[in-house]
Amino acid sequence: MVQTVPTTQISTDTFTNSTSQHATEVETHALGVGNTIVSTFQVARIFSGGGADIGWATSIDGGATWANGFLPGITIFDGGAFNAASDPVVAYDAAHAVWMISTLPIAASDKVAVSRSTDGLNWGNPIIVSNTPDSDKNWIVCDNTVTSPFYGHCYMEWDDPGQNGLVWMTTSTDGGLTWSAAQNTADLVAGIGGQPVVQPNGNVIVPIESVTGANMLSFSSTNGGASWNASVIISSITDHLVAGNLRTSALPSAQADAGGTVYVVWQDCRFRAGCASNDLVLSTSTDGNFWAAPVRIPIDSTTSTVDHFIGSLGIDPATSGGSAHLGLTYYYYPVSNCAASTCQLIASFVSSSDGGITWSAPSALAGPMLTSWLPNTFAGLMVGDYVSTVFSGGKAFPIISAASANSGSLFDEPIFTVSTGFAMNRSVSTFSSSSEQPVANAHSDHPPLAFYDQEHRHARPPD
Repeated sequence: MVQTVPTTQISTDTFTNSTSQHATEVETHALGVGNTIVSTFQVARIFSGGGADIGWATSIDGGATWANGFLPGITIFDGGAFNAASDPVVAYDAAHAVWMISTLPIAASDKVAVSRSTDGLNWGNPIIVSNTPDSDKNWIVCDNTVTSPFYGHCYMEWDDPGQNGLVWMTTSTDGGLTWSAAQNTADLVAGIGGQPVVQPNGNVIVPIESVTGANMLSFSSTNGGASWNASVIISSITDHLVAGNLRTSALPSAQADAGGTVYVVWQDCRFRAGCASNDLVLSTSTDGNFWAAPVRIPIDSTTSTVDHFIGSLGIDPATSGGSAHLGLTYYYYPVSNCAASTCQLIASFVSSSDGGITWSAPSALAGPMLTSWLPNTFAGLMVGDYVSTVFSGGKAFPIISAASANSGSLFDEPIFTVSTGFAMNRSVSTFSSSSEQPVANAHSDHPPLAFYDQEHRHARPPD
């Protein structure tokens, strides 16, 4: 049994509809502003895509206590018109003092929506943002730097699976009430899982996985979202297919520090002989055009059997450069080539106090979990396509989906966070991978994206 740190359950699935797998909560994102932390996640996962609703859990005292509930007006299970909802992401607009949760309401043609709140506790009905034929994998961020020329601009990203992953961007300047006509990049980039981040100078940089899964890309705007530049390649992706029918992909997790350096993390096997398992790798950029070669986050040795995936990077927004405080939440299998009946899924956390130069030893958060404890989807068993790491009061809070054994047909997969945040000055051993190089024979064993629409219905055509 893995020794885990104390955790607190912050929500639970209370729905009873027959179309969901109860009780399940998956795919969480969170944001911290001062002492307030707002997290959001899918509730009551439906096999064909999304959940019966989108949940939220909010702490206004730096993670000591939590309130929770569900977003109104989205799905048919809570006063709305859509069959399900997915892909929840939190943003805060300091200029207009409003919290937002971006969601993907699911119907015959999916939309992107935003729900607003002035306190993170009381939420309004959704505002539909997208008018494209279809939508998937939305993300939202706001420019909260007072000195930025675009302070108060919020940016929404999504892709259209009906157009082979064509990426769209839109901007709001009134706290999410209205949104500009959606635009594409100058090169009509296609991808999935884009995560826009804003630098202090107002530039927006969007790391994104290419639609084929072969490359990690980036595109940007330097004019407040009036237009979007052509994409550049951050790196190729060398990805190991995770065992046990677990739903994963090399989607990026991106953050910017207080100085404007952008960090992106994804799962990658380039440091492993024969692509036997994934590490989590990190690349950085100061302008979104030129990116450092990916380095391995040294959680385990390259000769271990451990497989790492679904990484979520968080950065203390008050830190930067060689003193930037990074937290990384992720899942792993101790043995990468396990069978569905033997895979042991564990959630864990590592941190860096020097901008990713060295990393702490891992701290286990939950597990081992059997994959049979997880809800099934058309794309595999699910804890989420992403999880979250958020900072409040200088401490890191991993927020995860964690499962216990089923009770008959009833699942037991709520959302948890640590009871007290991880301090970045904790006295732990540190490890570096600065001298490591990718192995010559590393090659992806992940199929070249028989890439599916991440949130429902149909396979994407090959590129």
